[in-house]
Amino acid sequence: MKNIFRKIDMYSKNFRIHWLEYVALFIGIDIFTQMLIIPLFRYVTTGILKASAIPFVSYQNIVTIITTHSGVALLLIFELVILLLVIYGVFALILLGIREISQNRFSLKLLFKELWQTYRSVRVGSILLLGLYFLLIVPFADMVYRTPLLAKVQIPEFILDFMTRNIWLISGLIIFYLLAFIFGIRLILTLPLMIYQEKKTWPAMKKSWELTSHKNWWALLSSLLVAGICVSVILVSCNLIIYFCQLGLDHLPEKLSFSFAIFNLLLVQILSELIAIWISVISILIVVTPLNGFKWEDQKKVKSKKTIKIVDSCLIIIFVLAAGINTALYLKGADMQRPVTISHRGVGDKNGVQNTIPALEKTAKLHPDYVEIDLHETKDNQFVVMHDENLKELAGINKTPKDLTLKQLTRITLHEDGHQAKIASFDQYLKAAKELKQKLLIEVKTTPNDSSKMLQNFNKKYGKLIVKRKYQVQSLDYRVIEGLHQINPKLFVLYIQPYNFTYPQSVADGYSMEYSTLNNDFIWQAQLQNKPVYAWTVNSPQMMMKMMYDNVNGIITDQLAELNETVKNFEDNRSYANKLLNFILILPDDNK
Repeated sequence: MKNIFRKIDMYSKNFRIHWLEYVALFIGIDIFTQMLIIPLFRYVTTGILKASAIPFVSYQNIVTIITTHSGVALLLIFELVILLLVIYGVFALILLGIREISQNRFSLKLLFKELWQTYRSVRVGSILLLGLYFLLIVPFADMVYRTPLLAKVQIPEFILDFMTRNIWLISGLIIFYLLAFIFGIRLILTLPLMIYQEKKTWPAMKKSWELTSHKNWWALLSSLLVAGICVSVILVSCNLIIYFCQLGLDHLPEKLSFSFAIFNLLLVQILSELIAIWISVISILIVVTPLNGFKWEDQKKVKSKKTIKIVDSCLIIIFVLAAGINTALYLKGADMQRPVTISHRGVGDKNGVQNTIPALEKTAKLHPDYVEIDLHETKDNQFVVMHDENLKELAGINKTPKDLTLKQLTRITLHEDGHQAKIASFDQYLKAAKELKQKLLIEVKTTPNDSSKMLQNFNKKYGKLIVKRKYQVQSLDYRVIEGLHQINPKLFVLYIQPYNFTYPQSVADGYSMEYSTLNNDFIWQAQLQNKPVYAWTVNSPQMMMKMMYDNVNGIITDQLAELNETVKNFEDNRSYANKLLNFILILPDDNK
């Protein structure tokens, strides 16, 4: 342990001596990535799809794209290859920059010259291995350096939630993460070996595996963990001090307390950025210093070059201006609104069986703006309110809604969370919603067995009523969005997206997005088109606040009472100290 602290102290001394160069390196890369690289790739992807009249890419249409839009598929694959090379370049810049800074010879000209040399050593056959490598080291890359590009690589929360409900799936998930952990830590030296020793990808992987054999991997991991704990303690301490100072300053006159709040929140962001750069430098030095291609020079104070000072000053000004504008808007709440509250599947905190009338009656007492329900077509082409494509989970019957008539389905009793209730027809549910004066968000579910006239039948029977009552419709199937848009343009139809990697472009009237990959850039782009964005399924108060901070138009949740309380607290707690605390706790991350 003493040896770990000795290394942390030594690397911290290196950071103190060269902090200006490190700030220029990290902030420069972050600004370049966030303001140019990420938007560029999103615009290119969106443009490719739009030019081919493809509104989205998902499991629903991937086979169709490959078979009927082979040119688009090739372009997307080519774009992915370029993205991998950009990710490689970002890490190469960091590793090369830290080496040059530590050797007292940092210059932008030298840095880009060496970056070009590293790119020249990359072979086409290495691209696939690089992609696999980046996927494996994602958890450890976050411990060393959190790049906005790798932050995109994640499993959406709804998939994790689904997998944790089945013992076999959760076992497979645990095994997957365990293997990823083993391979990730054993291969973490691959990229440094490629950069510093100019090894090819596969030899670098084998060398990394060799260098992390026996207990060497634990020495590396334990050092990173200790460094992470140290920086967490420092960051929490700094934030608490600033928060308690603001508590006292809130008793001053409004204008004065507001001025101090801007200063304190700006201080929080600046300190967070500096501490993040500091721990990144320490962590990377922990990883790379033992390698032969990394040499230390005498640690002494050297005068920064004029070019570095100019570049660093410009980058700091950009960062402070952006943070300052963000701070003022946040404290004044200029771009915030109360989100629409939506009960997921018509329940709140397991108060009944999902999508049933007894649950609706209980949930309506919590006054959600909308109750979200799911529709399936029946054997006799009617509509029944239920989510699953099979009755086995809730009724113990291995049948689908399309196997049974509406009359047969409404006789079935469902069981969930200690409650039981009959399946409701859509007509029954609509009648109950009218009596309760409860608005609905209706999700149209589709299967390969649906009738060819399903959407026409749905609109003919319910279209006018839905428009009159100002209900909304949504679907995961884009054919539903296009079909209803053509049949009845008056219907307000949202497109459900489980993953976000493009900008919004479709005929939908709005979007319902899985929250873990939703970012305020997508929200902003959609709202510019006057299209609302709902986040699903948001169940923790912290993430609810995060979504409100990102200015979503609606939040879909299983915890409706929790959402109501969070919204109330967020609106009522107007003190600057509470706003500062909210900002610190939710840590809005614009890079996701």
